[in-house]
Amino acid sequence: MVLGLGGVALHAQPEGLWQGYDGEWGHVSRQLIALAEATPDEKFAWRPAPGVRSTSEVYMHIALTNFWLLSVTGPKMPADAKEGMEKAVTAKAEVIDWLKRSLDAVKTAHAGMKHEDLGRKVKVEDRDATVDGMYLRIAVHANEHMGQLIAYARMSGVAPPWAKE
Repeated sequence: MVLGLGGVALHAQPEGLWQGYDGEWGHVSRQLIALAEATPDEKFAWRPAPGVRSTSEVYMHIALTNFWLLSVTGPKMPADAKEGMEKAVTAKAEVIDWLKRSLDAVKTAHAGMKHEDLGRKVKVEDRDATVDGMYLRIAVHANEHMGQLIAYARMSGVAPPWAKE
């Protein structure tokens, strides 16, 4: 279905868009997992230039940052999260497992929040923030790196699965 609105064509949008935080989080989570699963194992080591994160390092950065930012709001970091994992965990299956765990942790924690808890003050890197602000940062960060991973995928010959729709 295409609707015209002020000269702009609107197509049916993917599930989650414009449906608040949970809808947006579900959308970016599905895209991250779909792109990771569509990427061949050997492409997880691909990097656009020396000294730049590889594909697996970007996914691990997202996963570990999800857990860290979430920990600012209360939930603990996973006991098996260790220093240096961003570079050490490179196997596709293990990277996807960490990614899924982190995405689910954010989803579950947010679903358990009461509206009044979102305004609770927290400290992050010596700055004042709110729980709501931390969840916004988590979503923005995931989307920022989604764009990076789409570029990585296309540069290494992988089309995002939803691009075919």
